[in-house]
Amino acid sequence: MRIGKTSRKSSLLTFGLPVFALIKCITKRFDGEYVYVIHLVNPISPMANILPIEKQAAAISMLSEGNSIRSIERMTGIHRDTIMRLGVRVGEACGKMMDETMRNLSCDKIEIDELWAYIGKKERIVTSEDAANGLGDAWTYVAIDPESKVVPAFRVGRRDFETTNLFVGDLSLRMKNRIQLSSDALKHYAPAIEKAFGIDVDYGQIVKTYRTSETEGRYSPPQIESVKRTMLVGEVHRVSTSIIERQNLTMRMHCRRLARLTNAFSKKLDNFKAAVALHFAYYNFVKVHSSIRMTPAMAVGVSSRLWTVADLVDLTS
Repeated sequence: MRIGKTSRKSSLLTFGLPVFALIKCITKRFDGEYVYVIHLVNPISPMANILPIEKQAAAISMLSEGNSIRSIERMTGIHRDTIMRLGVRVGEACGKMMDETMRNLSCDKIEIDELWAYIGKKERIVTSEDAANGLGDAWTYVAIDPESKVVPAFRVGRRDFETTNLFVGDLSLRMKNRIQLSSDALKHYAPAIEKAFGIDVDYGQIVKTYRTSETEGRYSPPQIESVKRTMLVGEVHRVSTSIIERQNLTMRMHCRRLARLTNAFSKKLDNFKAAVALHFAYYNFVKVHSSIRMTPAMAVGVSSRLWTVADLVDLTS
């Protein structure tokens, strides 16, 4: 926005600019004389900590429903940096809240799986320096109760024994009774489950073999050729990972950072962790599940009421 010809000593206050606006003044030569070209960055909304609660809740709602940060900026007028900081702040608070409330749960069945994403760049082009900064593949381990639909535990990290062991150990501490546990055949699960549960679990693995075809496209869903179920510990039960695989789809649809074939991937690991925590808080406490007609948190007994997005925002105060 060019204001016009003026001297270098003219005060910016003569333009009546709001005090909270971030102002960039660039001196340019125009028709042989110098003019001030003034750019207003985010003149609409102040910082997140003084945004009205209604605007904060609107931004968090849009993030939780899978909107990108820049699309939220266009719809609300809130600067993208403010949206980013707000999402991280609320996400971290949601993680702490769920860590405290998801305890002593009465779940009979649990399905676990891991979901792939990446931070900054894909693993094949990551250098040692990039890896030290948290770039590369990031796997989100998720557990779900197929009956109440609650997600009692999740963890972001590498797809290795250390992360698997931390995830399974955390899951075991949140259960108050013996459970029937199902997973795929990731090699790290069996030793981690033995360490965390011992023999106090009914655990089985399911292995799905998919048919390969040269005519199918790269992103076409493969056809299942065979399914093999194996009991490793405890009593025999039906081993299944169908519900957790459907939860993976829900997560990719509601968390923009996990959407495939976009440039919405996270650039920082901490921001990704906060986004995942925000998603599961919204899923567990705010979103009514159509099959149980209540939120998963209500179904499992950790909440007696339907939460709103404003309640999630209030966690930061």
